[in-house]
Amino acid sequence: MAAAADPQQALQMARYMRDQFAFYGIKSPQRREILRSFLKEYGAPAIGDASEVVRALWELPEREQQYNALDILIRLQKKLQPDFLPTLKWLITTKSWWDTVDGLASNVSGTIFANFPETGATAVQQWRSVDNIWLRRTTLLHQLKYKDKTNVPLLFSLIEENLYDDEFFIQKAIGWALREYSKTDETAVREFVAQTNLSPLAHREALKWLKNNQ
Repeated sequence: MAAAADPQQALQMARYMRDQFAFYGIKSPQRREILRSFLKEYGAPAIGDASEVVRALWELPEREQQYNALDILIRLQKKLQPDFLPTLKWLITTKSWWDTVDGLASNVSGTIFANFPETGATAVQQWRSVDNIWLRRTTLLHQLKYKDKTNVPLLFSLIEENLYDDEFFIQKAIGWALREYSKTDETAVREFVAQTNLSPLAHREALKWLKNNQ
C-alpha cells in the first residue's frame, strides 16, 4: 500500500472526507487489486483471527486500511459468529463515517443478524435508542439486502423512532431504507410515506427509485 501511495491524490481524498482521515491516495480499483494479490499470496485470515486482524487494520492511520478491513470482513461475513458482535460494534463506533459504517451495516451486520436472528434482535434492541448516530444508522440499514425477507414492522418502527432526529445521516438512512424496500413492495412504501411525517430529505429519497422507474 505504501509503495502505491499518491500524495496529491491523498490530499484530494482527505478533503472529500472533510479531512477526518489520512490517506495513501490509492483509488478503490487499485486498492482492491493490491488486497486481492496479498490475499492470493498469503490467504484470508482464519475466522478465529478475524477480530484481531480487522482491529489492527482499523488502528492504522490510513483510511484505505479500514477499507481493506471491511473488504476482508465481506469475504468472511457468512462465517462470522455471534461472538464477533463486540468487534462489530467497536468498528461501527470507531473512526465512524458513512464510508465504513454503510458497508458494515448492509453487509456484515445484515448477514450476521440474518444468520443469527436472536443476536440480531438483541443488537437492534440495544442500538436503536442510543445517542450514537452510527449504531442507529446501522439498525436502519441492516436490512437493505433482505428484500422479501425484510421485517417490515421492525423497519417502520425504527423509522418512526427517528422521524424527528435532524441528523442528516439518520434522515438519509430512512430514505435509503425505504427506497430499497420499495423495489420489493411498492404499495407498502407508498402507503407508509403517505401516512408518515417524513422529513423532506427522507421523503425525497424514499420515492426516488419509484419516480425514476414509472
